[in-house]
Amino acid sequence: MLSSSSEPQLPGVTVTSVLLMASIALGALFGLLLPAGGQWLGERVDPTLLALVALLFFGVRFGALVQAAGNLRFLGIALVANFLLVPWIGYCVASIFLADHPLIMVGLMIYFLSPCTDWFLGFTRLSGGNVSLGTALIPLNMAVQLLLYPWYLQWFTHNAVQVEAGMIGSTLLQWFLLPLVAAVVAHQLLRLCLGLARFERVLHRFDQATPWVIALLVMEIFAANIPVLMAHRAVFVWVLLAVFVFFVLTFLLSEGISRLCRMRYPEHALLTMTVAARNAPLMLAITMAALPDQPLIYAALVIGMLVEFPHLTALRRLLLTAGHRFPPAGSPPVDTGSAAFIGPEGVTTRSSPGRS
Repeated sequence: MLSSSSEPQLPGVTVTSVLLMASIALGALFGLLLPAGGQWLGERVDPTLLALVALLFFGVRFGALVQAAGNLRFLGIALVANFLLVPWIGYCVASIFLADHPLIMVGLMIYFLSPCTDWFLGFTRLSGGNVSLGTALIPLNMAVQLLLYPWYLQWFTHNAVQVEAGMIGSTLLQWFLLPLVAAVVAHQLLRLCLGLARFERVLHRFDQATPWVIALLVMEIFAANIPVLMAHRAVFVWVLLAVFVFFVLTFLLSEGISRLCRMRYPEHALLTMTVAARNAPLMLAITMAALPDQPLIYAALVIGMLVEFPHLTALRRLLLTAGHRFPPAGSPPVDTGSAAFIGPEGVTTRSSPGRS
């Protein structure tokens, strides 16, 4: 998890991936060898969910939207890509590979539908992308996906699960919108009370804790539901293949949009990362609250999250290698804000936005 801090740091990609794999293995072993213990862990899901929601929301900087007022064109392009084009790509991919497994298809669709609100910013920086503009995307992406979540479920699930918009709306209000308001208020109060330097240290601690809380939640899911998951283990190979195809198609989409809109490299790198990275932690939390007792849906989300880190790492390398192609000759200048830009010639400039 990354908050939108003034110096975004990439979480230990290897450490996070190992944590997720270890939590799956430990949860599976615990559930198989000690079924009663697995059920006990499953009963602790709600407190873990609340802790994860608090961590995810606390670091969001809604004040960054003010700083991005001069980049409305890019923000509009990113929103259209993330919430109109990418969902249809995800729906087509999930329908092709998992039409015979509706619950797993729903989980994969939920994973595909929601753009990342955290760690994509670190990958954007390491790719030489526009970090300040990416900071403004975090609150936008979070707000829009929370509002669209109940409608997405109704549009794309085809009654694979019982979806009542009123019930999901009340669940979102109780579990997420009210905690979001509380987290934003706490964010601003602590920033004022502690000062910027001390507050940054607090946010860094929150960032460090988040992967561990996600790992605990994944372990609880697998420990409590391992018999159901093992009965469907062959299907998860198709989940991996579907995620791979989705990542290829979204990369081609970001390349096409960047060329069509004549973006400079920093915006191209940012668009590529925000289109590629998905918001599995928040979607896992929302889905467990809105659709209880659906382990196959949760497992599809976890598998997508597991594959995402090596994918973003490879994407960063690809962007830096092919960055000389942007901007196209004769393209108008685009304001890159205060981003770090590592150009193909190796020239580096860096200025970081302050936290609000």
